[in-house]
Formats: sequence, structure tokens, C-alpha cells
Amino acid sequence: MSKDVMMELDIAGIEIKNPVMVASGTFGFGKEYGRFYDISRLGAIMVKGLTLKPRLGNPPPRLIETPAGLLNSIGLENPGIQGFLTSELPYLREFALPVIVNIAGDTVNDYAKMADILDEVKGIAGIEVNISCPNVKAGGMAFGAVPELAYDVVNGVRKATGLPLIVKLSPNVTDIKEIALKVQDAGADAISLINTPLGMTINVEEQRPALGNVFGGLSGPAIRPIAVRMVWEVVGVVKLPVIGMGGIVTPHDALEFIMAGATAIAVGAGNFLNPMAPLEIIDGIREYMEKENISDINELIGIARR
Repeated sequence: MSKDVMMELDIAGIEIKNPVMVASGTFGFGKEYGRFYDISRLGAIMVKGLTLKPRLGNPPPRLIETPAGLLNSIGLENPGIQGFLTSELPYLREFALPVIVNIAGDTVNDYAKMADILDEVKGIAGIEVNISCPNVKAGGMAFGAVPELAYDVVNGVRKATGLPLIVKLSPNVTDIKEIALKVQDAGADAISLINTPLGMTINVEEQRPALGNVFGGLSGPAIRPIAVRMVWEVVGVVKLPVIGMGGIVTPHDALEFIMAGATAIAVGAGNFLNPMAPLEIIDGIREYMEKENISDINELIGIARR
């Protein structure tokens, strides 16, 4: 990294070496991608979403390609929080990398219990509170669609932990700003957005829904303009740092979010298309800053708003 370019940031009390993270649900627990590169080069990892107990997820088919995107209905398949702590976290502790744990629940109490468990675990930098998963039948997106429920979840988690709280918002709402302000009032330290818009596709040959769960979350470049717009809106009303995500594949994509006001970004479905995308984005942001004579990443954040 050039000595003339500063990419380090503090977001919600989490120190990151650059603004490029990997989004929950697209990077597993790091082991698969660790075969391609040193994952400690990332700004942070948001691990696959966890629930209080192990979950099998939704029936197949669970992944369908769409034009410029991917429709998924995994249903939060995961080993449960204790399974993560026992089997997955030891690997991540080997890296100089902030680990942000994504949690989801069916009830407010589920979220609070997980936050309490994680509160003093060594190697956890922060919690991402997922109130936006579009393909689970209980909890999930329902919490993120109603301002009062969003407040209750975040407030419950805030009372249970002193760890930095990042709240992941759903795009499947009428007014994203209203939800963002509610979670800020409830004690969030940062906001990440967007999770996937709800979508559906039909298998014309079989004359039935293509996904086993009928509906799924749409990710990939197709949703990027929606995500950039929502980041712009939320940055305009909250006092919290925002982590932007949604269709980021190239450095140009990431720069759009940063210029809109995102303090950091996360690569999601782009990891499937190109496993090296996060590193290429880190290098691309640095090269852009050097070309534009920008010495500090903070000078770039929100520059399109000035």
C-alpha cells in the first residue's frame, strides 16, 4: 500500500485497515476463500448469519441465476451460535482481521440471548443485527419492516452487549429513512444496507415457482442502483456510519457507494462471480485515490454530496 494513501478507518469502534468488507452469507466463515488469498487483507469479515440453534434452511432449489443477479432462498442454514464458536471462530482467530458476527432470530429474546453469549468472546469485533432476511418465515424481514419492531430488537441487543452494533436493514420497506432513524434511537452504532430485495422467478418448463421456498432475495449488479439510492437517503438523515452493499463487483461500484456517503462497503454476490473481487476493489480504490491526489479515504467519503 502506498505510504501516501491512508485507507484505515474506525467504524462503530471497529478499526479496519481499509473500507472493503465481505458481506454475510456470501463468504461463509472464511475457510473457502482462505484458499485463494490471505483474508487478513480485508477490512473485515461479516460471517454467515447465525441463529440461536442450528438451522437446516429452506428446501431446494435454493439458488437461481437471474439477469445480472442471483436469487437465493437459503433460509439461514447455519450451525447455530455454539457451533460457530466451537468449530469456526478458532480458524478466524488466526488472522489479523475484525470478525463481525451476523445474528438473526425469531424473537427479540433470541437476538438478546445471542448478543449476551457473544459479549465477552475473544476474537469478536462487533455484531451485525440482521433484521432484514427476506427468506425466513419467522422474524427476519418482519422485524426490519416495522419501525417499532426494529427498535425493540436493537434495544434488546443493546442492553445485552457492549460490543459495537451494526444493524442490517431491508430494502423491502416504504421508507428506509424511518427505519434507520429508529435503529439509531435504539442504540445502533452503525447501519449496513441493503439486504436483498424480495423476488421470484417461475420455471416455465415445469410451470411452477423455480425456488423451493417460492420467494427469495435478489442480489448482484441488478440491485446496485437501488442500494446506492438507499445509502444516499440514510446517510442524509442519520449520524451513524453506513456500510454500503448491493451489487458491488468492481472498484467503480465500490466508489459509487463511498462517494454517496458510505464509510465502508461489503462485497456480497460478487464473491461468487470473482473470488478475488475484494482484493481487486481494495487495489482499485487505492489507485483511484492516487490518481486523484486524495491522501485520506475520509476525503472521498460522501464527496458526491458536497
